[in-house]
Amino acid sequence: MGRVINRLALAAKAFRYGDQKNQSVPSSAKLTMDDIREVKQFFPMEKFFIFGHARSGTTLLARLIRVHPEVHCNWQAHFFTRRPFLSSLVSDPEVNEWLTRRSNRWNRGQDLSPIVMRAVSDFILEREAARVGKTVVGDKSPNNLVHGKAVHLLAEIYPDAKLFFIVRDGRDAVISHQIQKFIDLPDQLNAEEFTIRQSLIKDPQGFLSKNKSIFPAGSLQEAANNWVNNITETNYLGKKIYTESFLSLQFEDIVDQPYFQLKRIWNFLGVDTDIPDMEESLIKELSENPDADWQREKQREVAKFIQKGLPGMWRDIFTEKDRKIFKEFAGETLVEWGYEKDLNW
Repeated sequence: MGRVINRLALAAKAFRYGDQKNQSVPSSAKLTMDDIREVKQFFPMEKFFIFGHARSGTTLLARLIRVHPEVHCNWQAHFFTRRPFLSSLVSDPEVNEWLTRRSNRWNRGQDLSPIVMRAVSDFILEREAARVGKTVVGDKSPNNLVHGKAVHLLAEIYPDAKLFFIVRDGRDAVISHQIQKFIDLPDQLNAEEFTIRQSLIKDPQGFLSKNKSIFPAGSLQEAANNWVNNITETNYLGKKIYTESFLSLQFEDIVDQPYFQLKRIWNFLGVDTDIPDMEESLIKELSENPDADWQREKQREVAKFIQKGLPGMWRDIFTEKDRKIFKEFAGETLVEWGYEKDLNW
């Protein structure tokens, strides 16, 4: 019953997001098609954005997508995915008054806010792409802190962009995220997390034998709900708002069929896919893992615990209790995305 209620609540939330008018930017402050045509006279590059839950392969996708000689991608601009958001540039009341002031003849009697935001982000993106000789540019920033709201914020400034959403088995994603906290944020762990981290360093086999959980009490339920919220809202709104300009992907498919999946992605971006040696370049990039190398160097005693980026690693780490918790709160979403055939796992 609890699982059914949770699913109904998530569905209701997704539909609510679909009808909600985001209030971070005034309703009048949206780019028109005329605005976009004018902006593109100065910033002509095609733009794309990659969203995804934390630890779902957004960085891998960014690295692979920019193997193409026409495409550049960098990460963590968080224009629309983490506070204070791009809109903070114009949210101050005095700034807003200045941009909408009737005596300001440069604004053509309208709010200049969306033009300012678009010009700032376009310059940041195109500046970097031009430096490396690319003509299509995008940013990847995980959106799990705000879920579907990120799609609304993006659409107000980039209705003409392409949006990718990458999904990973939530069980692997939450494990990777927890290990990342142990490695990157040891000073920010609470007492229980710190105890687990120390135990993991002293007795990793106790965790690999699935007798000990890496998750503090209550945190796995929260992580499962967060993953479901992100998947449900972003995919629903991406399809609803961006329609043909939205493409959902799965991390495991990219790992299993990198060349096939990247050709699909590049075709979606409208760039040439008939380029020699692209498959070899992709395989070479896929064989490297700078993130894992950096983490191993930073915290060897924790990083050696798991092989990063391997699909299905949850089977070696989830305790029986972990399995039951994740099944209760996210099992149906795993089935919807094809990670399980049913709830009998």
